[in-house]
Amino acid sequence: MKVVVLRDRKESRRKCSLTPLRGRGDVSFLERRGTTVLDASGMTLLEVGAPPLSRADAGRTVLLLDCSWKKVERMRKCLRGDPIARSIPAGFATAYPRKSKTFEDPGAGLASVEALYVASVVLGEEDRSLLDGYLFSAAFLERNVESLGSERARSGGTKEPTSLSSSAPRDDRT
Repeated sequence: MKVVVLRDRKESRRKCSLTPLRGRGDVSFLERRGTTVLDASGMTLLEVGAPPLSRADAGRTVLLLDCSWKKVERMRKCLRGDPIARSIPAGFATAYPRKSKTFEDPGAGLASVEALYVASVVLGEEDRSLLDGYLFSAAFLERNVESLGSERARSGGTKEPTSLSSSAPRDDRT
């Protein structure tokens, strides 16, 4: 699965769930600066409220806007062309502790890395290594056992991923 991340430069890298993915060949990071424009034609844009992502969307580059919920519309204006908007299917819950004091987070919203992992499952290209370095990965997987199992079955995958990341699962409660 090829991924393009359009990141708001003002977001804290320290708090960003995608920081551990920097340097991977399948994930490209672009920083939004002022008048940045990205041709998103033919890309699958992960967006809350869009039709659900399905196996039929496999093969397209996944585009993720990495910013606070408050800035999503501003980031969306940086896109040109016709991206194909898709949402993560219903039933998933974030493990990321959200604390916005100025903006209400959508109930269906996931941390960026959680959304990418779920997208990999739905698209039939499950990649557990996307969660490497994510502090809340164990809690996320535990909270979403049933939803992940359903999506694996729907996408033709197995009940559990056949290839796990090389690192041992982390306990994020320490």
